[in-house]
Amino acid sequence: MIPPRAIVCLGLTQLVGWGVTFYLIGALGPAMAADLGWSPAAVYGGFSAAIVTMALVSPVAGMAVDRWGGHRVMPVGAVIAAAGCAVLATAHAVAVYYLAWLLLGVGMRLCLYDAAFASLARAAGPTARRPMSQITLFGGLASTVMWPVGHALSEWLGWRGAVLVYAALALSTLPLYLALPRQRYAASAAAAPRHTDGLARTVYERRLAGALYAVMAMLTNFLAAGNAAHLISLLSGLGLATAAAVSVAALWGVGQFTARLADVALGSRLHPLTLTLAVSALFPLCFLLTLLSRGNLYATAAYALVYGACNGLMTIARGTLPLALFDFRSYGTLVGTLLIPSFLLTATAPVAYAHVIEQHGARAAMGLSAGLAAAILAAAFALRWRFIARTRA
Repeated sequence: MIPPRAIVCLGLTQLVGWGVTFYLIGALGPAMAADLGWSPAAVYGGFSAAIVTMALVSPVAGMAVDRWGGHRVMPVGAVIAAAGCAVLATAHAVAVYYLAWLLLGVGMRLCLYDAAFASLARAAGPTARRPMSQITLFGGLASTVMWPVGHALSEWLGWRGAVLVYAALALSTLPLYLALPRQRYAASAAAAPRHTDGLARTVYERRLAGALYAVMAMLTNFLAAGNAAHLISLLSGLGLATAAAVSVAALWGVGQFTARLADVALGSRLHPLTLTLAVSALFPLCFLLTLLSRGNLYATAAYALVYGACNGLMTIARGTLPLALFDFRSYGTLVGTLLIPSFLLTATAPVAYAHVIEQHGARAAMGLSAGLAAAILAAAFALRWRFIARTRA
């Protein structure tokens, strides 16, 4: 059982952590490009370098949480993220700029959802699903809170001053980690699950489940990174004024929060396989909505809400699916390895979307997103079809 205080404190670290790292480029990227005079590919390539770094350190990060617990590992990530922000604020040369993003990549892998999920799995075992859903309520508000805050800070202090404030915010989370559980889950014999190794019980099943999970995580994160980095530009390209695009973009976080709140309120009753398939079915539809919207404010607002909701629930699924499919005792190490392809492909998303938008326009980028969403749906269907029968056993 995870104490409510620990859930609130861990949730607050996610709200701040996502806002000052992953969503930094979405809020400050245009101002950074204008000030530095670099191409969009060079500026957003820093974010890509951070994602590659996340891939490289992912297995080690997962093993570290399994061994030492999130209460020791995640504060280190917050300090490294703060250092990355501080270095970024001083960057005038490309080398220093990319060094900052490398630090941010290490910090993100050590203090964002994947580390938090592994920490909860270590402490709560197969009962970690509900706490996972609860902490994502806070993280889901990161873009809603930090995009407007980032714009306001940039106008007041310049983007360099804004990034220094981000560094201070990252350090302010350090006391919150004191509330994290230190114990490792140990179920009694009576309470132990029938199959601690999960639904995938043979070597073939584990490989199949791992491959399908990796594909879904890879494409979902690619979409999230590409859209997060360019959402305001995409909405502007669809015909919205800049001020309206910023307001509509903030609805993404509202959608994430509302969907996750519904999941928590319903007691996480849907099996992770069913939840994943249901959400995946909505993914292609929200991108098709934008293609048919012709820049209509209400249609694009609906897209931001629905896509935010889908992305928010898929984040929960990314954390809870391994609990259902695999042995929870090696959660951090296993998920850390399975997420390597996800991080590597996600690293190309900001640059890829920048190229598509520049060469072909926002509608082409939305069409690309719809195609990738269809592939996620196919993988989710295959996973549920293969393993759903065992959930009734």
